[in-house]
Amino acid sequence: MKFIDEAKIDVVAGRGGNGAASFRREKFVPKGGPDGGDGGRGGSVWAVADENINTLVEYRFVKRYQAKNGEKGHGSDRYGRGADDIELKMPVGTLIRDADTDQIIADLTYHGQRICLAKGGKGGLGNIHFKSSVNRAPRQATPGEEGEARTLFLELKVLADVGLLGMPNAGKSTLISAVSAARPKVADYPFTTLHPNLGVVRSDDNHSFVMADIPGLIEGAAEGAGLGHRFLKHLSRTGLLLHVVDIAPFDEAVNSAQEALALIEELRRYDETLHDKPRWLVLNKIDMLPEDEREAKVTQFLADIGWNYPAPDDSFEFDIVTPRVFKISALSRQGTQELMQTIQMYLDARHQQLAKQQPTETEITGESIVQSLIQPE
Repeated sequence: MKFIDEAKIDVVAGRGGNGAASFRREKFVPKGGPDGGDGGRGGSVWAVADENINTLVEYRFVKRYQAKNGEKGHGSDRYGRGADDIELKMPVGTLIRDADTDQIIADLTYHGQRICLAKGGKGGLGNIHFKSSVNRAPRQATPGEEGEARTLFLELKVLADVGLLGMPNAGKSTLISAVSAARPKVADYPFTTLHPNLGVVRSDDNHSFVMADIPGLIEGAAEGAGLGHRFLKHLSRTGLLLHVVDIAPFDEAVNSAQEALALIEELRRYDETLHDKPRWLVLNKIDMLPEDEREAKVTQFLADIGWNYPAPDDSFEFDIVTPRVFKISALSRQGTQELMQTIQMYLDARHQQLAKQQPTETEITGESIVQSLIQPE
């Protein structure tokens, strides 16, 4: 199925039921007084994150979702029944914006998360609420409130740990198919990849991470050229970017260094935050170069793009700050295992660092105790 990552829908909450203006009519009970009940609440529209859904395809065909109105109030102190809510199941990673104001309403980041998209109207008040010592027979009742109505823009950003970035035919799809069970289309022409692909990489028996492959970028992507700009948003949630470069292009007129610099510039123009994410350099198709020319080719390429960081070796101490350079062949899988293991080390170290930055329950409790001690009575 084609990857559907955008949709526009209308959500309309139900109107509250009107309150009733009624009086008690019973034998042998003269002037029974007001007994009109309240109207029922209108149904609301909720978004629910579901990890078992991975596209927004359903919302491409059904554009309008409207909850039912609340029931009106009745006599004999009977309240109207509230309408049932509507739950719209959406993939984890869906960003919901108001189409009119562009305000972010919700960001569904975990399974089971519930967000109210449109609140149902309150039911109107019956005349039993207006009885007083000076108004024994109130004849007024209030109408139910209108439910909220919104036009929403749904945008799915895939949740992946690692994102692949590169020009068309750099070998991104070949790489993800070599290290995971993902089977994207692979061919020798540009824009073979037309939609994002996700693959689960098992670095060892107890560890794994998710890798995302998006269509290749070309110069001018920030202004809409090519296909990749539509899917750059999927890389915004990743913890690490792999810049895949074709180090041995078939066309001798192609300058790999210029293409790499152009892609980095497009990334910066598209989103500074995305540009500043940790990014490693992966020089692919190294097997296409003669062995005696590889080191000179790689050294010249790194000099042309101003990359002064060494390739990893046994003496290269691991950290999560220093960018890295890898030489691989996705087709023959040369160097891919070492790359995946290093990525796993990076993700584990990054996770530990983020965990240290979060205050523990003891720290939070201790801080609250200290604050309570210094507060004056």
